[in-house]
Amino acid sequence: MSPAPHRTKVAILGSGNIGTDLMIKVLRTSDVLTVAAVAGIDPASDGLARARRLGVPTTHDGVDGLLARPDFDEIAIVLDATSAAAHRHHAAALAPHGKQLIDLTPAALGPYVVPPVNLDRHLTAPDLNMVTCGGQATVPIVAAVSRIAPVRYAEIIASIAARSAGPGTRANIDEFTETTARALEAVGGAARGKAVIVLNPADPPPVMRDTVHCVVDDRADPAALTESIDAMAAEVAAYVPGYRLKQRVQIRPIGPEDPLTTLAGGTGQLVSTFLEVEGAAHYLPAYAGNLDIMTSAALRVAERLATR
Repeated sequence: MSPAPHRTKVAILGSGNIGTDLMIKVLRTSDVLTVAAVAGIDPASDGLARARRLGVPTTHDGVDGLLARPDFDEIAIVLDATSAAAHRHHAAALAPHGKQLIDLTPAALGPYVVPPVNLDRHLTAPDLNMVTCGGQATVPIVAAVSRIAPVRYAEIIASIAARSAGPGTRANIDEFTETTARALEAVGGAARGKAVIVLNPADPPPVMRDTVHCVVDDRADPAALTESIDAMAAEVAAYVPGYRLKQRVQIRPIGPEDPLTTLAGGTGQLVSTFLEVEGAAHYLPAYAGNLDIMTSAALRVAERLATR
C-alpha cells in the first residue's frame, strides 16, 4: 500500500463567505493542500461552525489565535479572506514568521497575481495579491489582447448580483476600482486602464457578467486577436469551470468622432469581449461567480506554491 501523499498545511483568515468557500474547495478538490486552521473574529459565524463540523481546527481570535496555535510553525501558506484594512494588520503580524500570504483583499501589498498570466514570476513573493474578482475575470482577456497588439486603453465593467456583495465587498468598492484598473495596466499590459463595478439588484440574482473593451491599432489582426482571447478563456476555465465567453469576440473600427478616440489617444480598433462567470456552488450560490472566481484563483495559486 503506497503512503498517503504529503499535503501542505494552509490556514485561512476570515470565516465569511469567501473564507468558508475557500475552505470547502480545499477540502473537496485539493490533492496537495490541507486546512490546518480557520481563523475568524465572530465566534457565532456560520463559517467557524461549519469548519468545526468538518473537523477543521478553528479560532475566533483572528490572527492572534492563529499565531498561538501549537502547530503554527507547520503552516506554510496563509490565505487572507478578510478586508483590505485587516490584511495590512495581518501582513505585519505574520511577516516575522516566514509564511507566504495569499491576499484575497484589494490591499495589494504584494504583487498582483492572475494565475494564467504571471503566477510563475511571483512564486517566491512573501505576499501575493489576488487583485479583485473583476481583475481575475478580465485581466486575462486584456493580457490575451496585449500579446497580439499593444493595448492603448482597456475598460472593464463588472456586473455582480447585489446579493453576492457582502459587507467586505461594499466597504472596498473604491479599492476594487483602483486595484482592478492598476492590474489592467501592470498585469494585463494596457497603457491605461479603467474599471467599473455594478451591483445588480435583480431578482432572481444574475450570475457575474464582465465586459472588456480594449483599443488597439488598426494593423492588429482580428483573427489573431480572437484566437488569443479564446485560448486564454480556456486557460481560465481550467480552474474556474463556470467561466465562459457569452458570444464571439467583437472587433470594430473606431473613428475620430468616437469618444474612445480621446481616451485611447487616437483611432484604431475596439476589441470587445463579453464574459459570464457562474459559481461552482460549493458553499456560495451559483450566481456568486464573483466570489467563486476569487477562491478558485487563490486555490490555484496555493497549489502551485505547494508543488513548485
